Amino acid sequence: MTIHTLPVHLPLIDISRFHGSPEERESFIADLRRTLHDHGFFYLTGHGVDPKLIADVIATSKQFFALPLEQKLEIEMVKSPHFRGYNRAGYERTRGEQDWREQLDINTEGEAVKLGPDTPAWKRLFGPNQWPSALPELKPLLLAYQAEVTRIGIDILKAIAVALGQPENAFAEIYEPQPSQLLKIIRYPGREVAKSDQGVGAHKDGGFVTVLLQDTVPGLRVQTEDGVWLEAPPIPGTFVINTGELLELATNGFVRADVHDVVAPPAGVERFSVAFFLGSRYDATIPVIDLPDELKRDERGVTVDPLNPIFREVGQNHLKSRLRSHPDVARAHHADLLTPEQLAGPAVAQAY
Repeated sequence: MTIHTLPVHLPLIDISRFHGSPEERESFIADLRRTLHDHGFFYLTGHGVDPKLIADVIATSKQFFALPLEQKLEIEMVKSPHFRGYNRAGYERTRGEQDWREQLDINTEGEAVKLGPDTPAWKRLFGPNQWPSALPELKPLLLAYQAEVTRIGIDILKAIAVALGQPENAFAEIYEPQPSQLLKIIRYPGREVAKSDQGVGAHKDGGFVTVLLQDTVPGLRVQTEDGVWLEAPPIPGTFVINTGELLELATNGFVRADVHDVVAPPAGVERFSVAFFLGSRYDATIPVIDLPDELKRDERGVTVDPLNPIFREVGQNHLKSRLRSHPDVARAHHADLLTPEQLAGPAVAQAY
């Protein structure tokens, strides 16, 4: 296995210190607080995930992407009104431009909601995942991994609450009993396939926190507040963590939801990653936390993007993101929610 080495500019944070001695916990919280305000991106160590589970997820993801196209298309996302399933490279968009990655999206396993005239539109997001018949071992493996990264995400969220001067369970009322658990296994083809260097265009993530597993090929970049792009190459045994728009909303901008992208790998090289997005319950509304005075003075306000408005209503926000990033699914199943412009052509989109 070859690790592609690049300079590391993001901090490494050992979450086991959160559960250590009082001195370790205090030092950890201070480090985390600085990172949350500075850029919201860091490498996580001390997470306790079995290395064999991580290796199995990467290896089985590669098996899935190596399946013949017709077997992957059996579970193409356009067949799911719940935005679950497989997408070919170029079928998701960020700000209207094609993202050159193929991926499989799963979320919390569930049943579709019976819809009536008064049913909120975001309830269309509930439903079953699609799984490949040619690779039956993928379902139990990814669901086991989803449970582990959910555990990590909630642990991080508790630590973030403490770093913000709040009780550990400050966010529990908007994620219990069932947070959103969007998981993507992703393959980025080399530039002999990609029609641009955009693996994924520049965007912010929409949830609480993202837990990213990288294989061995770099490509992730993070944009600082002053516009500088930092590389975030793979480091074995770590996850890359970043904070999302829900935390920026909840803290009036004290916590950053940083812009980031992925550059397509060189010709002849492919890149694999597994991204998990921990979000709130869909029926929740994001409050504004009353931060301690020493943190409140560092609030920056919420970023306003006229092309991508952010709503405090979580279900509305997530449905908006799905409709924009997957216009083929939107037209096939949710035409009643689209504008004439969206029905006529590709929507301006946000990757999530």
